[in-house]
Amino acid sequence: MKFGGTSVGDENCIGRVVSIISHYRSSGCELAVVVSAMSGVTDQLIAIAEEVEKSTDKPPIEATIQSLRTRHTKVLKGVAPDEYEAVSSEIENRLDNLKNILTAVHNLRELTPRSKDYIISFGERLSALIVSAALRQNGIDSMPLNGCEAGIITNERHGCANVLPESDARIKSRVGALLQDMVPVVMGYMGCTKDGIVTTLGRSGSDYSAAVVGSGIDADEIWIWTDVDGVMTANPRIIPDARVISDISYHEAMELSYFGAEVLHPRSIEPAMQKGIPVRVKNTFNPSAGGSCVLAYEKKDDRVVKGITYIEKVSIINITGAMMVGRPGVAKAIFTELADRNVNVMMISQGSSEANISLIVDDEHLDSAIAALSKDQQGGYVREVTYDRDVVAVAVIGTGMAGTPGISGRIFTALGKAGVNLMMISQGSSEVNISFVIAAEDGKKAVAVLHDEFELSKEESI
Repeated sequence: MKFGGTSVGDENCIGRVVSIISHYRSSGCELAVVVSAMSGVTDQLIAIAEEVEKSTDKPPIEATIQSLRTRHTKVLKGVAPDEYEAVSSEIENRLDNLKNILTAVHNLRELTPRSKDYIISFGERLSALIVSAALRQNGIDSMPLNGCEAGIITNERHGCANVLPESDARIKSRVGALLQDMVPVVMGYMGCTKDGIVTTLGRSGSDYSAAVVGSGIDADEIWIWTDVDGVMTANPRIIPDARVISDISYHEAMELSYFGAEVLHPRSIEPAMQKGIPVRVKNTFNPSAGGSCVLAYEKKDDRVVKGITYIEKVSIINITGAMMVGRPGVAKAIFTELADRNVNVMMISQGSSEANISLIVDDEHLDSAIAALSKDQQGGYVREVTYDRDVVAVAVIGTGMAGTPGISGRIFTALGKAGVNLMMISQGSSEVNISFVIAAEDGKKAVAVLHDEFELSKEESI
């Protein structure tokens, strides 16, 4: 079971977490728990880390430490008064370590990726102590483990590390061995290299941690506890009558998460998929709700589309040039230049004439991408590179679309009638996802139109 930041955000929230764990533990379940930092804490740590590097004056290190101390010790006292003395002492030790590294960064005026990972891992270092103490307060033996102690070994890619295969055996021996006698509470979002250097797994990486731990202990199921009832057919802030999808396949969940659905981390499905472990999404604040279950197979019903989502803060880049036609190696040269600058390409579309290639990248990667492509332009085969920041990428997702004729026609006819102009279209050979790029101002309208076209607000029928 993984509990997100809002699920452990204060005394009442942690009380709910303890109640949920206690219920399933008393029912005979062996549980490993993964927790995120309290809501807002990781953002607070990122902000102070960046400020101390740049600040020429005295940065607010002490104020930040005091803010973290006050919030965490208050919650600790509320959920585990009998554990307060010992655990608050450990919290103080960890805050001292945080203060020292922040001071060092300020003195050196250098925030390395390694130092940043160490700093921003402190949210989970503090929250896990408190959740574990709250369990002990309620008669459930428990101990906190950081990612390294739990056996999560990663590569050295700071900020977005990948977990290495040898983690499986380590997790089984370190976490799995504890399950019969206690509930271990693992600090999510973090692991370490083979040399013991702290790494983080990227934003929302606690989901990834949970999937890795679940895989390592050969869990029957991996449960992601969050603040919504499950995976939705669309963003409920855009579509008020969006519906919870009760059953969804691994492939559909991965596509939805990649294209902006925030319930699951895009990488959290892969470890579960490798072992065929179901991933269940539940609401900490409404535990009686059925939630969503991500399965290895698609549960058939009469709908071909499962969900619609879109990504904001992206840019479209158009690369044109007559010299690109019939010239081997052009695509390789373009994507090599982009990769060398760490630009992640999210979508690709190329016309049959080979004279135009369109790409979608994060807004934050746009400048690097343009610089890389300008280098290719100087090589003579790219005539022009243009871009537009004011776009969104929309994805229509469902394994039922594969082999079903007329789906693209329905999508584009509905958008045409609504006056939505398409700037780029992309579809993979699996036919699970039809994606397109439109003006940002049309994004919400497009989602609403397609949600109605495929009647996704209606309950499923078998």
